[in-house]
Amino acid sequence: MRQRPTNLVSFSFFLSILFTFTFFAHTAMSQNTTIPVNVGVILNENGEFGKMSLSCINMALSDFYATNSHYKTRLILNTRHSKSDVIGAAAAALDLIKNVQVQAIIGPENSMQTNFVIDLGNKSQVSILSFSATSPSLTSLRSPYFFQATQNDSSQVGAITSIIQAFGWREVVPIYVDNEFGEAVIPYLTDALQAINTRVPYKSVISPVASDDQIVEELYKLMTMQTRVFIVHMLPSLGSRLFTKAKQVGMMNQGYVWIITNGLTNLFSSLEPLVIESMQGVLGVRPYVPKTKAFDGFRLRWKRKFQQENPSLVDVELNIFGLLAYDATMVLATAAENVGTTNFGFDMTHVSTNATDLEAFGVSKNGPKLLESLSVTRFRGLTGDYTFVDRQLQSLAFQILNVNGDGERRIGFWTLEKGLMKKLNLASTDSTSKSHLGPIIWPGDSTSVPKGWEIPTNEKILRIGVPVSSGFSEFVKVITDPITNKTIATGYCIDVFNAVMQALPYAINYEFIPFGLPDGTSGSYDDMIYQVKLGNFDAVVGDTTIVANRSQFVDFTLPYTESGVSMIVPIKDNNKKNAWVFLKPLTWDLWMTSACFFLFIGLVIWVLEHRINEDFRGPPEHQVGTSFWFSFSTMVFSHRERVISNLGRFVVIVWCFVVLILTQSYTASLTSLLTVQRLQPTVSDVTKLIKRGENVGFQQGSFVAGILKDLGFNKKNLLVYDSVEEWDALFQKGIANGGIAAAFDEVLYLKLLMGRHCSKYTMVEPTFKTAGFGFAFPLGSPLVLDVSRAILNVTEGQKMNEIEDAWFKKNNCPDPSTLVSSHSLGLNSFWGLFLIAGIASILALIIFMAIFVYEHRELLKKSDPKSSLWSRIRTLFPKTSVPILSKKKLASKSIVWGQLHLLLTITTQEAPQAIHNTHVSVENKEHLQLSMVIRIIIQVVKHLKILFLLLSSLAQIKKDL
Repeated sequence: MRQRPTNLVSFSFFLSILFTFTFFAHTAMSQNTTIPVNVGVILNENGEFGKMSLSCINMALSDFYATNSHYKTRLILNTRHSKSDVIGAAAAALDLIKNVQVQAIIGPENSMQTNFVIDLGNKSQVSILSFSATSPSLTSLRSPYFFQATQNDSSQVGAITSIIQAFGWREVVPIYVDNEFGEAVIPYLTDALQAINTRVPYKSVISPVASDDQIVEELYKLMTMQTRVFIVHMLPSLGSRLFTKAKQVGMMNQGYVWIITNGLTNLFSSLEPLVIESMQGVLGVRPYVPKTKAFDGFRLRWKRKFQQENPSLVDVELNIFGLLAYDATMVLATAAENVGTTNFGFDMTHVSTNATDLEAFGVSKNGPKLLESLSVTRFRGLTGDYTFVDRQLQSLAFQILNVNGDGERRIGFWTLEKGLMKKLNLASTDSTSKSHLGPIIWPGDSTSVPKGWEIPTNEKILRIGVPVSSGFSEFVKVITDPITNKTIATGYCIDVFNAVMQALPYAINYEFIPFGLPDGTSGSYDDMIYQVKLGNFDAVVGDTTIVANRSQFVDFTLPYTESGVSMIVPIKDNNKKNAWVFLKPLTWDLWMTSACFFLFIGLVIWVLEHRINEDFRGPPEHQVGTSFWFSFSTMVFSHRERVISNLGRFVVIVWCFVVLILTQSYTASLTSLLTVQRLQPTVSDVTKLIKRGENVGFQQGSFVAGILKDLGFNKKNLLVYDSVEEWDALFQKGIANGGIAAAFDEVLYLKLLMGRHCSKYTMVEPTFKTAGFGFAFPLGSPLVLDVSRAILNVTEGQKMNEIEDAWFKKNNCPDPSTLVSSHSLGLNSFWGLFLIAGIASILALIIFMAIFVYEHRELLKKSDPKSSLWSRIRTLFPKTSVPILSKKKLASKSIVWGQLHLLLTITTQEAPQAIHNTHVSVENKEHLQLSMVIRIIIQVVKHLKILFLLLSSLAQIKKDL
């Protein structure tokens, strides 16, 4: 009974031994069936970065094959020490390729080491995967076997420029290390800044082995410049020293802006607390790694493993390069498995026996296959979606950081598709708005946004050039205090400039420096503005007009005055002395149209009233006179003849309405001409001045001289004036005595000139467009944008009105810019009335004829029905002469037939012959003559449209002339 447990224990022990033996046998068999793939790793084994990266690479292989134990391939790591220099990394790569015959190399650490290793990999067809070499110059087409398994430095340029654009900074100075890592990204950064109109006035290059004194010297040089926005692109070894010295010299105070690239932000956790303390307020960009469960789990496992393997290293934090090393190892293991081959050897057939060490290595047989497999492998890694496009790892989103306190604080994100945003996956309406970022603590513990520039420490007071002018003191007047010898400037332009400076959100110290010739007169404005380009002035303030040729040397602010160059001439008033002034109220085409319609209406009334109204009968000359008398007498409503027919009354009513409007308009216009002063210019056409060779004037030193020469004026006909008094004297002198016929100047000057002589001069066309007065600053000056905004604030407020009233209100006159033009009434204003009268008259004639034919429709039915209506009407009347009838039988039908017959005879070309027949009675001849008049009326009506078109064309031609 007691031996059963013993036997049971013995049997269990036997089973465990059997299971263990079977497991190890199976493991040994599995190892014998797997295919080893030699992979090189080049890192600095003595540094924290190298140890962290190697730890992540080993964990990647463990995790990969634990999950995929059935895979046939196994990566075998061959680690080499890079010794932190290019030669050590190159020697390590050569050893791995030549002696170990690795199929791929992970590393080296930086861009300088990788540049040479790429060439070895390209020659041996060995793929190089770098997870920490970020230089854009490495991703060229000459390196088909290089995979940049990290973010390219150029990918962060968009995030940096978006920040600069959001805050409106106009000048930026990059500070970068003098090696391939620092230089490679600068062309991309410069182009991106130029695209958003941000200048790079200076590039600060610091050697990686620069001493502290050299760094301080460069920082002091930056302090003497205006720009206060700096972009730092360097590794922590140099960047930590730079910020420590910047703190010491006072460049981390309020007003400065520092932006660091991922060269510092990716390794921010490795910085000393003292360095972080000196970087307070700095902004930075860094690739964003999403926080997932896989990431959190890996970070905890890595920290435990790393502490076990490196107990002497304390507080080492996992950074993005460790995650990229993990993902790069994963993608290489996956690609090696996908190659699907058992031969990972080298082809040594082309190696000669006397080859040097750099040539005595073969070519990987499966290098092209592994290259293709790496290019198409995709998976979800710790850093997100992992995929290569043209052997470049696709860009991730970037997070915007603000150094504050003991660490960094995230204030926003940036993506290529949506730009700046506070949170990912949020719709953004404006990708360059600072509102899409969180609150920022700037250097100097300030919450106000720095303006990005300051007056240099070696030049605290701006030198403002002002013109020395004695003639137009209302604009600028410069005097020198005899006691203090200080320049005092006054005038409209000076007051505007002072108001604009006060409207700026910051204070600027400046002094006015007079610019003039040695004799005390004002020099050329172009020469004065050119002094800004030469650096003699920091700005020019005065009555300086914004023109194209000047903008080649300076940047102008927005204009603060109205623009335009116009012509001013003397005026005269001779309307009241003209004997024919009564014709002025109406244009000639309106006079002609009115006369024609008076005749036309008279003929229409005669046709409608002749048969039934004795007032319109009698001898031909009596009827013609009566008809026209009746028509013209409606002009003063004094017609005495009766109108019997309703159609005639309808025409008269419409015509009286037309006449009423015409007479009232004529009376009003004539009254205005005779009672209101009409000042006409002596000259209204520039071409006439040029053809006559008459003298014209312009202001001393003005650009208007160039405009006059371009128009065709002879140089000898251009006279200069330098004051209001000289200008008036040239006009009063007269053309015959060498005076001027016109003066050309800017509108603001002309208003001032005419303000003193309201009744003597006027402005006339043409007006040449200019941009008005503006302040001139050096090209690219950050002041231009701020001053322009301040100008808008001043001109839109009450302050501008106060300044104008102070200098120009005493010279106010009736608006001199009103151009003199004709006040005559034209046909265009009344053609609608004539159209109504014409339609009414023609309609009355048509109704009259229709009623007449309808009353005699029985006679028309008796004629041949096969003939046309016109032929049947003609057959109603005999072709013989009509007997003479007395007036008492006027209403009988025979008389009507005779009159209609005569009318039709006239319209069919038979009337002229009938009129000349000797046997035709006198009364019949009278009817024939009047019928001829009716025929003419019909022809006039027929061509009425042509008449209106002709008159309209003539009116348009007159207007164009």
